[in-house]
Amino acid sequence: MAAATSTAEATAELQQAARASSYAAERLNPDFGFYLKNSQLLVSRQSPWQHIEVFENAQFGRVMRIDDCFMTSERDEFFYHEPMVHLPAIAHPGVRRALVVGGGDGGAVEELLKLPHIERVVLAELDAEVIEVAREWLGNVHHGALDDPRVELRIGDARSFLGQTDERFDQIVLDLTDPFGPATDLYTVEFYESCRKALAPGGVISLHMGSPIHLPESLQRIAASVRAVFPIFRPYLQYVPLYGTLWCMAMASEHTDPALLSSEEVEARIAERGITSLQLYNGAIHHALLAQPNFVRDLLAQPAQPIRRGETLEEVRDPSEHPEVIIKAG
Repeated sequence: MAAATSTAEATAELQQAARASSYAAERLNPDFGFYLKNSQLLVSRQSPWQHIEVFENAQFGRVMRIDDCFMTSERDEFFYHEPMVHLPAIAHPGVRRALVVGGGDGGAVEELLKLPHIERVVLAELDAEVIEVAREWLGNVHHGALDDPRVELRIGDARSFLGQTDERFDQIVLDLTDPFGPATDLYTVEFYESCRKALAPGGVISLHMGSPIHLPESLQRIAASVRAVFPIFRPYLQYVPLYGTLWCMAMASEHTDPALLSSEEVEARIAERGITSLQLYNGAIHHALLAQPNFVRDLLAQPAQPIRRGETLEEVRDPSEHPEVIIKAG
């Protein structure tokens, strides 16, 4: 009887603690998602474009969420920012000028500034509020990169910027939100063609493609769109803790192929270029990222329609269209 009472009391305590806590949940598709405990909400802003918030979490530190999607955190940002930047960059003879589209948290910019020859980084971010929130609350993600004199902030539509600029970049990093709503146009053949024209000879581009686990058809169509523009296309995989799943990125180029480098060559270039403060990327990881399990090979080998301007991806839904996630204690 005493044991039963003790169990009941413990359950009641857990339920009370859960009710006193706040949770942030993300539904990755109708059947799959996960949550984080929101220990303290630090900032919540509604910009003309989206809802932005930063909260404290014991596991990840400060976490940025945009339109109910987890974007970045202090303690896991290197899982995706390092591969997004360094796998393509190491294959290039020496990146001097770079463009980041999206990426207002500054994490990709901070990685680019580690490159020894970098002279200029343009950050083209649609929403100035993302940059302001990151500047104030996510210093452990960008480490001051947003205010580095080599960085130029361009607020507005990246499509307009690419259509007007005569500048040519050695590296372009597409650090974008998920492909729904207006952002879908940044995953199209037309947009990748604009990026190709903005690359200098030998230039490289990297991008998110999503998860082969819960959004396989979208991944196929994004891959088909990139392949329609670039002869060299190298998808690579990384588990991202904050995204709760295996994540696919890719690099593309007309002439530069990171798969041709051995692990030893990657290590040698990292050392020669004096690239430091890497928490994930090295010569062995370079090839591990490029390795594909059979189910991903099969997925990418299947024919898919490239995405054209004005089209939508049926698999990717605005989070507001999903039913509310309710977390029950017990």
